[in-house]
Amino acid sequence: MSFRAVCGRIIALAGLSIAIAVLTASATVPTNLAPRPISVSVPTNPESAHPPAPLTREDAEAFLDGFFPQALARADIAGAVVVVVKDGRVLVEKGYGYSDLESRKPVDPVTTMFRPGSISKLFTWTSVMQLVERGKLDLNRDVNDYLDFRIPESFGKPVTLRNLVTHTAGFEEHLKGLMVPYPSKPVPLRTMAIRPPRTIYPPGAIPAYSNYGASLAGYIVARTSGEPFPDYVARHIFAPLGMTHSSFVQPLPPSLAPDMSKGYATADGKELPFDIISLSPAGALSASGDDMARFMIAHLHNGAYGGVQILKPETARFMHAGANQPSPPLPPMALGFYHEDRNGHTIIGHDGDVDAFHSSLHLILDADAGVFLSVNSDGKNESLTSNTRTLFFDAFMNRYFPPPPLAVAKPIATAAADGASVSGYYEISRRSETTFARLANLALSVRVVQNKDGSLSVPFINNEHWVEIAPLLWREAHDRHRLVAVMENGRVKWLSSDYFPAIFVLQPVPFLLSAGFQLPLMAATFAVLMLTLLLWPAKAMLRWRYASPFPLRDWSARFYRWTRIVVLIDVLAFAGWAIFLAAASASLQYFDARYDSLVRVLQGLSLLGAAGSIVPLIAFFAGLRELERPWWTKMTDGFVALAALAVVWFVIYDRLVTVSLNY
Repeated sequence: MSFRAVCGRIIALAGLSIAIAVLTASATVPTNLAPRPISVSVPTNPESAHPPAPLTREDAEAFLDGFFPQALARADIAGAVVVVVKDGRVLVEKGYGYSDLESRKPVDPVTTMFRPGSISKLFTWTSVMQLVERGKLDLNRDVNDYLDFRIPESFGKPVTLRNLVTHTAGFEEHLKGLMVPYPSKPVPLRTMAIRPPRTIYPPGAIPAYSNYGASLAGYIVARTSGEPFPDYVARHIFAPLGMTHSSFVQPLPPSLAPDMSKGYATADGKELPFDIISLSPAGALSASGDDMARFMIAHLHNGAYGGVQILKPETARFMHAGANQPSPPLPPMALGFYHEDRNGHTIIGHDGDVDAFHSSLHLILDADAGVFLSVNSDGKNESLTSNTRTLFFDAFMNRYFPPPPLAVAKPIATAAADGASVSGYYEISRRSETTFARLANLALSVRVVQNKDGSLSVPFINNEHWVEIAPLLWREAHDRHRLVAVMENGRVKWLSSDYFPAIFVLQPVPFLLSAGFQLPLMAATFAVLMLTLLLWPAKAMLRWRYASPFPLRDWSARFYRWTRIVVLIDVLAFAGWAIFLAAASASLQYFDARYDSLVRVLQGLSLLGAAGSIVPLIAFFAGLRELERPWWTKMTDGFVALAALAVVWFVIYDRLVTVSLNY
């Protein structure tokens, strides 16, 4: 076979490979845009309503013992603590599994300390409200009045403390420096506070959960009180409640360190480091189950516990009431807590996650009951581990506070038209917009699809049949969760669901900016670049094998080689970003100033590759005029030119090159 024939077959196979890559991406990405569903609920049979079981110590203990050993084994979790409080006392508190696998040390609910992650924010918000009731803070006042630096005013409105507490300050997601590896010490809170992320929404307009916002509130607590934040919480919350196994100090003081549960990847024993949270008011708490019980009882009793009052009753009631309801009739956001109302009961709570620990806290206000759960492992499947807490609380509520019978979901007359109006792609409002971290938006994109029967399918929240039961209000066909569309000027402003709290919404995004378009384009671009790079030495070896001279001369030869160099730069940039972001998704510790030089190298490669895109474009258009060149070489040049343009698109749209490294 001649050299030209061999090259022709290689080019044909390359084109086929590119087509397969594009078709595969197009077929798979839109229907599976999220790496895992938000949660899984326990389906409720309309005919299965039953009277509540008595919430007694004996029944609750039997229920916990029947649930947790099997659940931990299934999810491959090393240990857990669970506490149930009722009527101002601990009903039952139990440890399951081990806090130290090597020594086989069991979890002790009284002394073993877990990392409840973002549940730490409830202590921050409680601290804020203590200072509000003392007249030292005003929820409706510009936060700049309490700071020694300025939060830039955006959209003509200042950020207020109320915005921070309800996660409506408008900040984009902030990742850099959030976690540092043990035994490092955290970045000083002020250092983190003076690096505010961009404000991408008008304050008060869009809920977008913010670790930075919570930490800014903690910094305001420290400045206003004159005490370091960990000291303030220890003095004004831990000490009055007798929480002797709780601390915001990192690493833990020597007196508490022996009681800290180790964190694990799975129950097989791979130990994960103690996370140092630089935005400490947002997630640095370490606490035992028994201590968390005291905090729950205090809030259930309007600030009172054991003869002490950490909040005035009117302050506690104000804190627990709805403060922002972006998507009626779905539950609102309270001041710091989010409402999880269900089964006819008023419930407030919070979830929390760090690398190894996953926790949840729920207060059933009208039943004077509360539940805290924390596990010390990621487990073999992060979705399964996260769903362990969801399934537990679902089962707990269905046993002790069961719902009324479920009516059959019947679609209304406008179901087909309304379903069509909300179909499309969405992004989570809690996101990065102005830095390379916006690449994460592609993995968290949401697609809403209308089924043939007029119902909706939303893979992001793992449900295929949402039936419209009222205008712009959908309900799961076989469960109680709801989906709401909020409209503005005849168009969808956002979607929301009670599958997740009112701390973010789903905002529509045009198809050309969605993951449904960008991910297939990214797959196709990378396929073209890789094939071009691989064919470069392959064709050189074939020329050597068949003693065939290089067919190009002068400018054509130079542009051929320059194009391959540009392609090499693009591939290195693609691969570098992919490796860096994959490592950071496994551990946020990679989003740290220590890796700024690596980010700058990747940004430099991206900029160089984008600027170099002019080379394959010139080569393509110039090559079209050469009548003697085979059609497949012109086709190859066209593919490379299109890939080069796509690289420019990714660099610009995904903010791969920025002046600031505050992300």
